[in-house]
Order: sequence, then C-alpha cells, then structure tokens
Amino acid sequence: MKVEFELIKTDRATGARLGKVRFGDQEYETPMFMPVGTQATVKTLSPEQVKDCRAGIILANTYHLWQRPGEDVVAEAGGLHRFMNWPGPILTDSGGYQVFSLARNKRKDITEEGVHFKSELNGASLFLTPEKSIAIQNALDSDIAMSFDECPPATADYHYLKNSIERTLRWAERGRSVHNNPHQSLFGIVQGGPYEDLRRWSAERTVALDFDGYSIGGVANDDECKDDMYKAVEYSTPYLPKDKLRYLMGVGEPVDLVEGVMRGVDLFDCVSPTRLARHGNALIYGVKDAGISGYKEKRINLKNARFKRDFSPIEPDCDCYCCKNYTKAYVHHLMRCDETFGATLLSIHNIRFLIRLCEQMREAIKADRFLAFREEFLKS
Repeated sequence: MKVEFELIKTDRATGARLGKVRFGDQEYETPMFMPVGTQATVKTLSPEQVKDCRAGIILANTYHLWQRPGEDVVAEAGGLHRFMNWPGPILTDSGGYQVFSLARNKRKDITEEGVHFKSELNGASLFLTPEKSIAIQNALDSDIAMSFDECPPATADYHYLKNSIERTLRWAERGRSVHNNPHQSLFGIVQGGPYEDLRRWSAERTVALDFDGYSIGGVANDDECKDDMYKAVEYSTPYLPKDKLRYLMGVGEPVDLVEGVMRGVDLFDCVSPTRLARHGNALIYGVKDAGISGYKEKRINLKNARFKRDFSPIEPDCDCYCCKNYTKAYVHHLMRCDETFGATLLSIHNIRFLIRLCEQMREAIKADRFLAFREEFLKS
C-alpha cells in the first residue's frame, strides 16, 4: 500500500508540521525519527526491541543488501519484511551514498549511465545505474524506495553542483520510468548544497516529476557544515508540496532534529544512536511541562570510571527497557567487559531518546509552542 500523508497542523510561529503517515491500516505521527537497519538489522537489536522503542518506519540499505545476501535471496524469502521479521514500514535508500564514497576518481567513475566503483568486500568492479538501483529496491519490496542521485562532496563548488543537479534530475526520470512495484512509494531527492537558487531549482524540477514524497539530500556532513545544512533545508522546503512527506536524509543529532522540524521536515534517519551506543555513549535529557520548560540534553560515556558505583538509571524519567531495569553501574560493567548486551541496552536507550524527542516536539506543535520548546532546548 502506497504511503499517504495528511498534514494535521503547522505551528503558528514556525514551519514545524504535525502530520499522519499511513501505510494501509498502519498509521504513525510525524515528526518521526527512523532507526537505521543497514543490513536488514538495527545493530545489536531484535525487531521486537526496536518495536518496543515505539519506532515506526525503519531503514535498510540497497547497496549492502545487493552485495549480501543479494536482492534475489530477499525476494525469494518473501520480501524484506518477512526476511527480517519487521512488521512496520521499511524505507530503502538508493545505495548512492555508499557507491559515491567507493568511487575513487569522481570525475572518471561517474558517467551519464551510472557509477563505476570497487566493492569493499572483495574488490570486484561494480556498476550501479538509476535503473539497477530501482530494480533492486523493487525486489526488496520496501514500502518507500529512494531515487538514485549523485551525492556531491561537501566541498563541491557552484558549477559542480549545478551539473550534478542536472544529472540527478535525468537519473530521477530514468528511475521513475522503470519503477514497477505498485505497492511501493518512490521519493525524489533535492540537491543543491548551500545555494538558494540551486535548491529552489532542484526542488521545483523534482516536484514537477510528481514523486510520492521528497527528500533533502547533501546535508549529512560534519559539524562544521551545520549552517549549510540549515540553509539547505530553508531553501528547499518552501518549494515542496505541503501534502507530501519531507525527509531529511542521514541526520540524527538531537539539535539537528529540532532545527529541521522548525524548518518543516517530517522524517529523519541516522546511524548515530547505535554507533554511539557501541562506544559506550548515552544520550540523556530531562523534560518538564511536556518538554517546553526545563529541557536539557547532553551525552555521557558509561565507560567512564565515575559510573562504577552509580546505581541509578541512565535517566530516571526515561521509559525505555534499559532505564526501567538496569543501572549505570551495570551498563558500565558490561561496556568495560566488552559484553554485547551493554551496546544493546545503550542502543535501546539512544533510539528511544530520539523517538521521545520527536514525541515531545509533536506535543509542542499541538500546543503552538514549538518556538518556546526550541529556545529552551538551545539554552541547554
């Protein structure tokens, strides 16, 4: 069943949107954070544990599943949902980000037909085209597929970005023309770096192709690019349809979720909550008055010796499985002993943290108090 989006409310003072996204009889509220299950699994967690975090949509990666086990194996298993036993919606990215990071000579390896690159698994020469990316996603049978776009480097200049947008638009048309899974939605991707005219041009041209939803790409760079990230969103969302989903790709820092929602974004994804967990890091925050006042957020590392005798939960008010059942001292012990269960508990907490943050933002939008929510958040 193709995705349906209903805009319920826009915050009075900002562009923050409250919406409902439907996949058949399944319904979820936005803004939403989507955990990443790159290789058909959210690292260290079972599908049941991910569901207990109140996750809705999750992600899987087209490139990695193409390489292992192969889209034919997933299709033979009955599709990605049955293969990984996930009952909710799944979004597959196009594989473009991974492919472009593996292309050694960007000018030589990127052609009009597609991208030549070497497999990081065995060094084999591979070639991915817009048509191939869509065919893989059709076979995976995800609920949302992404167009294959060129992922320009953060250092790309105006001229490079302009040519890249033109190619991405041609690739979007090619991918759309071969997309043949009637139950799968297809999203277009807006590029253009930090340039207002390029973002507008890319957005308007992509919208003209009439996709089921739209993504803002080219923003998941390092911290030095945060201003450019926010500009890219500001320059893109005004030209995207109000009645379709808006997805900011690869973004998961708490502050970036808040800033993205304020600028009209509905969906986010990132590997950061599980990656941080594997290194012993826990996101913590305290919430009072429905997340409007007394909001604070920071990060602690449970490997630190100061937690050895700390028998309190990571966060007293958190409703996740980790905080309701275990102490910082126990998680510290697990991490110092390299026990996988420690990473599991921290992954549960960090994913739930970001999902709770989205829940708090939704409450703030309902109350027309999102600006106050953001101001309190930034003060911390």
